[in-house]
Amino acid sequence: MGIEIERKFLVDRLPSSLAHLTGVVIHQGYLIAAEGGVELRIRQKQARFFQTIKAGEGLSRMEIEIELSEHQFRQLWPYTDGRRVIKTRYTLPVGNHTAELDRFEDDLAGLVLVEVEFSSVDASRQFAPPDWFGADVTEDSRYKNRQLAVHGIPGDETP
Repeated sequence: MGIEIERKFLVDRLPSSLAHLTGVVIHQGYLIAAEGGVELRIRQKQARFFQTIKAGEGLSRMEIEIELSEHQFRQLWPYTDGRRVIKTRYTLPVGNHTAELDRFEDDLAGLVLVEVEFSSVDASRQFAPPDWFGADVTEDSRYKNRQLAVHGIPGDETP
């Protein structure tokens, strides 16, 4: 069992370095997206497939990831209907850390978020985001991928 310590931010403006990066398309669907932060998701990232269980809210959450075969993924995918996100992920350095910038597609088009993982809660608190980062939405559950998959962009009335 692993612990994920991660801060999430809206993006005020895209960094200039993004033009030189190649993103990876991610298809992600939720089999379980329960209240209280428990989720069971499946994800396709290029030719790799994963099942992930997460529990908890906010900065620090439990995470267990298991690699699936493509066949297993395809069997489960139909059960995520209505609870999916598609995004292109770009990985870029931010100081001594690695940021993952996600540009969402389809119903979530226009939403851009950036996440940074840390080795400790103290390290996450000491992090000074660059000027292109926007508001810190780590504690705002509306910006969790499982919530976006079900409810859309916060403030958007469409399901």
